[in-house]
Amino acid sequence: MALVKFNEGKNRGSLMRPGFDDIFESVLNDTFLSDRMVSRVPAVNISETNEHYHIELAAPGLKKEDFKITLDRDVLMISAEHQSEQTGNDKKYNKCEYNYTSFVRSFTLPDSADDEGIEAEYTDGVLKINVAKREEARMASRQIEIK
Repeated sequence: MALVKFNEGKNRGSLMRPGFDDIFESVLNDTFLSDRMVSRVPAVNISETNEHYHIELAAPGLKKEDFKITLDRDVLMISAEHQSEQTGNDKKYNKCEYNYTSFVRSFTLPDSADDEGIEAEYTDGVLKINVAKREEARMASRQIEIK
């Protein structure tokens, strides 16, 4: 059962539907629905330097043993699975959401990536992956003369 809050003080555009908008707003903003619509995939930042591609994946609360990084042809796949164990206490939870975490993210590497030069590190809740570029793909910096 959902409690519906009516905002009596709002200026209504239609007198035929008092509270109609409040009902839909209450249902759509219900925490039961909004908790399930939140993406469970960690956010990622991808940047590039002259020598490497950098992938940073925000995944706090995990350990480096929870991650699995695989390379299949040119697809880099990052997955994690973590399940917290239940202790023998007699707590009765009204809501418990942090007992299991699982996700998979995959990225297609460009042809300029060197698949032999991939390194990963997990510190402070951020998984950092550096993918080296091939020597021929590294950009040479030079001055262009204007004529």
